[in-house]
Amino acid sequence: MNRVILVGNLTKDPELATTNSGVSVCRFTLAVSRRYQNADGERETDFINIVVWRGQAENCHKYLKKGSKCGVVGSLQTRSYDAQDGSKRYITEVIADEVEFLSSRNSDSAEYQSAPAQPKKADVAELEPVDDDSLPF
Repeated sequence: MNRVILVGNLTKDPELATTNSGVSVCRFTLAVSRRYQNADGERETDFINIVVWRGQAENCHKYLKKGSKCGVVGSLQTRSYDAQDGSKRYITEVIADEVEFLSSRNSDSAEYQSAPAQPKKADVAELEPVDDDSLPF
């Protein structure tokens, strides 16, 4: 089984490209804090490369930016290539099946609208009793 679930923040704005056949691909790096603290009491961070394809790639490019928090579900993939100096290089990345935007919306952009304000919660003393006979059920 090859399944990865991550939650983290983007380290920079996502990059959108198109393959020769016209398929959209978006790449970004997700900073993910480790679960446990090191000997100095600090939580270390891993930087995970994420690849998103097609329509979801376009949405990631449109709605995510540096610092955005998102959740990613996908599979781990490793590939290699020969560098110009003749050495073999390996790349490990997550191929995303699902990306969930977890940050609040950016109120500076015209594309976004701020989330509606939460209604004021009534104090218990302000509540009025309900007459059970007037309920339709």
